[in-house]
Amino acid sequence: MNILNIIEKKRDKEELSKEEIEYFIKGYTNGEIADYQAAALVMAIYLNGMTKQETTNLTIAMANSGEKLDLSILNEIIVDKHSTGGVGDKVSLILLPLVASLGIPVAKMSGRGLGFTGGTVDKLESIPGYNTGIDINNFVKNVEKIGISMISQTLNLAPADKKIYSLRDSISCVESIPLIASSIMSKKIASGAQKIVLDVTCGSGAFMKSKESAEELAKEMIEIGELANRETVCILTNMDEPLGYAVGNSLEVIEAIDFLKGNMPEDLKEVVLELGAYMIKLAGKGENISENKIKMIENIKNGKGYEKFLQLIENQGGDISYIKDVNKFPKAKYVEKLYSIKSGYIKNMDAKRIGEIVCELGAGRVRKEDGIDNSVGIILNKKVSDNIKEGEELVTIYANSEEKLVKAKKDLLNVIHVTEEKISKQKMILEIVE
Repeated sequence: MNILNIIEKKRDKEELSKEEIEYFIKGYTNGEIADYQAAALVMAIYLNGMTKQETTNLTIAMANSGEKLDLSILNEIIVDKHSTGGVGDKVSLILLPLVASLGIPVAKMSGRGLGFTGGTVDKLESIPGYNTGIDINNFVKNVEKIGISMISQTLNLAPADKKIYSLRDSISCVESIPLIASSIMSKKIASGAQKIVLDVTCGSGAFMKSKESAEELAKEMIEIGELANRETVCILTNMDEPLGYAVGNSLEVIEAIDFLKGNMPEDLKEVVLELGAYMIKLAGKGENISENKIKMIENIKNGKGYEKFLQLIENQGGDISYIKDVNKFPKAKYVEKLYSIKSGYIKNMDAKRIGEIVCELGAGRVRKEDGIDNSVGIILNKKVSDNIKEGEELVTIYANSEEKLVKAKKDLLNVIHVTEEKISKQKMILEIVE
């Protein structure tokens, strides 16, 4: 077996065997197969696609390319939640403590943000003292002790995926359903998930721009889950505008705390409850989705979700005085309001561009090694379909540079559009794929 024959087969639209895929993944991970050869195969996959079996074999091979987390020691069904990314997405900060407060163990490894999408780890690290870098033994012990732990990806999970992901990016082969699906699912399988709930975002602030492409990706991941013996549910959610009102690390943490105290923006509430209801179902703790949502609302009203969040933060070294008094979070030097220049209804707001503007303020990173400023970002005062009057507050901007503040003001006026026509409220849950 050699890489040239494998490239030739896929170039000629033939199906690769399990052994051929494993040979490629092993060889590319350990450096025996060169980048230019891997690039040729990836391009052939991009152009000619893969069968369901090929995609599953690729997923399993990538999952097995590095360390794997075994959570069987917990003797519980572990349900993982993953989002394909978005703007203002603080769902994990709210949802996972809430699910854990219902007695469902949560062992979550999260990533950092890159580009216009924020990362859960960055948001957690905006809480002074919170340690996302604990070792695996303590990670498991924390779940045993308080039912939840949220950390950064400390294990060398799916290293083949990291190499192939970078390669795809450098040769313009990112938008391939089999390659995206195998990338996401390989990391989920390697991280020990027995059951998986996937938030597949679509719209201007998501990787999948159309519902059709998001649906295709969801179906692919469901089928991989079935063939890999991992029950998977995909929930298609709207990301045409930022989720909730806050975009920026500590600003989103504050919004998450407010949510757990009962101040729930409708769009965020809809997404949190839908994802959570399916996590509860997959964990075997409730078959009825509507009843599962009621359970979560009850644990917001009685404060159990908020208490579990406090427990999570304190248990991993975080200073809970910041959670109890959010005014303690460092403030940006400049806090200025942007006012609407016309009356009407919010027609649309480009979520991706808003994410980029916040990134430019310093809240995100363009390269993985870039530092981030936790105090900067924006808070939207209005959402799509809301009525606004000329001179009324549109956005509050948090900046630490006057130059960046001036640019953000100008840019935001160009991406939030007001019309005289009445606009319908956007639907947040677009489809459930099981």
